Amino acid sequence: MMKMNFYFTWFVIMFSFCLIFLYFGLIFLMNDFCLLVEIKLFMINSFMVCYVIFLDSTCLVFVFVVMLISSFVILYSSQYMGYSSFSSIRFLFLVLLFVLSMVLMIISPNLLSILLGWDGLGLVSYCLVIFYSSNKSYISGMITCLTNRLGDIGLLISVSWMFSYGSWHFLFYYDFFDCYIYTLVCISCFTKSAQIPFSCWLPAAMAAPTPVSALVHSSTLVTVGVYLLIRFYNHFDYSSYLLLLSSMTMMMSSFCAIYEFDLKKIIAFSTLSQLGLMMTSLFLGFSDMSFFHLLSHAMFKSLLFLCSGIFIYFMVDNQDIRMMGSVCVNMPFITACFNVSNMTLCGIPFLSGFYSKDLIVELSVFSSLNFFIFMIIYFSVGLTVIYTARLFFYSMVMMCKYFPMSYADDKIDYMTISIFFLSMFSVFFGCTLMWLMNMDLVFSVLPFYLSILILFMIVLGMWFGLEFLNYGYIVSMSYYMFNGYMWFMYSYMYYGYVFFYGFCINVNTTNYWGEFYGASGISYFMLSLSNYFQYFFNNKFSIFMFSIILWFVILV
Repeated sequence: MMKMNFYFTWFVIMFSFCLIFLYFGLIFLMNDFCLLVEIKLFMINSFMVCYVIFLDSTCLVFVFVVMLISSFVILYSSQYMGYSSFSSIRFLFLVLLFVLSMVLMIISPNLLSILLGWDGLGLVSYCLVIFYSSNKSYISGMITCLTNRLGDIGLLISVSWMFSYGSWHFLFYYDFFDCYIYTLVCISCFTKSAQIPFSCWLPAAMAAPTPVSALVHSSTLVTVGVYLLIRFYNHFDYSSYLLLLSSMTMMMSSFCAIYEFDLKKIIAFSTLSQLGLMMTSLFLGFSDMSFFHLLSHAMFKSLLFLCSGIFIYFMVDNQDIRMMGSVCVNMPFITACFNVSNMTLCGIPFLSGFYSKDLIVELSVFSSLNFFIFMIIYFSVGLTVIYTARLFFYSMVMMCKYFPMSYADDKIDYMTISIFFLSMFSVFFGCTLMWLMNMDLVFSVLPFYLSILILFMIVLGMWFGLEFLNYGYIVSMSYYMFNGYMWFMYSYMYYGYVFFYGFCINVNTTNYWGEFYGASGISYFMLSLSNYFQYFFNNKFSIFMFSIILWFVILV
């Protein structure tokens, strides 16, 4: 009996849904339609439970992008993971559950049903991160799951708070919200989108299989926070502290990518950098531009992950870029797609990322920014090109230091077909979407030196990226530790004390901040309190009498 290829079947189903959502999305966009569908689930006496779906051009186009990327990731996974074993079938249905949770979250205007998709994403992402069943995967899965659960606190409080308004349909209450509800939703979205100080889970989630990374870090899990803030967005005056945090996330992740050697973690840091740019544009007031960059980023970032997965696949699970080199000799087509996605990430003119990224940076000049935020935005554009040029040099230009890749070739298979179509979208999707969403009607007049400043930063970053490869350790080792440990965001530990105070402290005497304020710190405090009371009880009876009189005087 012939086994059914579930991967190919679900690829056809999801690609069909993708075309349907694209068709209706364009109709809704052209006619400015929106549709509210209420589905009655059950009714007991006068109590009715219904599920509400809200469809407009924004959510339909976003579902189209999610379905498109998911379909090609499933086609890619049929070869990468295998399609006939029990383990691979389990992987497929976990991915399908993940996509279903994402779609439920996108099409819902109700905070309670958003929580259903929100928690589904957190739970299934944990199952996907620990898929390889190693100790590293378990630790990474716990970091991912628990950090995302922190954000659920804000959303749960928002759900309870909105009950006082009479309904959970937040679309009807834009002008009545208290600013504290927005703050709670922002905190929840910061954990999902891995902004400072919740950034450490995103590189840890790289323990998942590469197709999962392509799906999670391009269009689904990390973009949920940005999408929810776009949905909640009205002319609310966001705090300048949120703008500072998002811009610092953009710069921090770019710095960390420069000093990272794990291929997938470099791409994860680039995702974090782009998320910081989306949040920055949102807090500057450009919600449409943020959504535009979210869609264009999803295309080229999924392509970048899938191409890196092929490199890892043919290099026997090696992810260290120092062991790569000259992959363009044996895999020219895959290398070309990889470089297209890299150039799109940098914002090279007339590729997909250029239209959204350049527009956001140029419009930020008109937002009455202070000089500090202005410099961070332009500096981060240059840093993006620096780590991309470094990645290009290590993987393409340097001589191969690992296996002779004579068995690696560009044969036509499911993986190659997937990256071919995604590379086409990475090139043409930005300009097409800009034309469809009328973004080209935005007209900005800048002085000549400001209009070429972005292109100058791109060229300068490319030059610095190649020059830094020739430098040795020209600064203190503390600087490299500072950037290698994500600005000590994992914990304020031994290296932090060495960096800031310049003297060594015994590692055994320093606790992580999570341990100090968490269960370990509470147990340490209870032990100290117990010892204190034991010492107190071993003293004379006169002390008890004195303490009773003292408390009596205080109470009186």
